[in-house]
Amino acid sequence: MFASPADVVSIRSMIAVCSITRVAETVAAVRARRLLSLIADGATVTRPPGIAPNDHLVLRFHDIAEPLLGYVPPSESHVADALAFAAASDEPIVVHCYAGVSRSTAMAYAIACAREPRRDEAELAQSLRRLSPTATPNRLIVRLADRALGREGRMAAAIEAIGRGVDAYEGEPFSLCPRSPA
Repeated sequence: MFASPADVVSIRSMIAVCSITRVAETVAAVRARRLLSLIADGATVTRPPGIAPNDHLVLRFHDIAEPLLGYVPPSESHVADALAFAAASDEPIVVHCYAGVSRSTAMAYAIACAREPRRDEAELAQSLRRLSPTATPNRLIVRLADRALGREGRMAAAIEAIGRGVDAYEGEPFSLCPRSPA
C-alpha cells in the first residue's frame, strides 16, 4: 500500500518499506533513487536499475533487540549512518530488510521522525500502524534513534503503544510520506 493523499506533501521525500524479495518492484513503483538495505551477514541484495552504487547503503546487523552471543545487534553507528544517508537527499528512498517487518519499519519510522522534527511521535506511529498492520519495529533501533534525535523517549513510547503487528512471514510494501503542513 503506498501513501494516501492525506499523507503526502511530496513524493520526493517518500520513504517506502519492503522486504528483500520486493525491492526491485518497490523501487520501480515509487521511482526511488536511493536504497537502504538492512540485512545480516551472508544475505545478498541485488541493486536494482536506477539505483547508483553510491545511492545504495548496506548496513549489516541482525534483527535482535537485545545483545545475543553470535549476533550483531543494531548499533548507534548503524542508526547514525542510516539517518545521515537518508538526510543526504530528499529523493524517494526504499528501506528494506529481510521480511519488511521489523528492521526496515523501525528505520523508516526513525527517518520519518528525523525529516519531521515537529511531528508528534505517537501520530506518526499510528500512521505507521495504519499503513502496515504487520509492522513490528525493532525496539532497539527505535530506542537508538530516539536518543540520536533527542526525542526523550517519545519515539520508543509511541512504538510501544502501537504494539506488535500481525504475524507475517513478509510484510506488504508501503510508504510513509510527510504530511501536509498544518
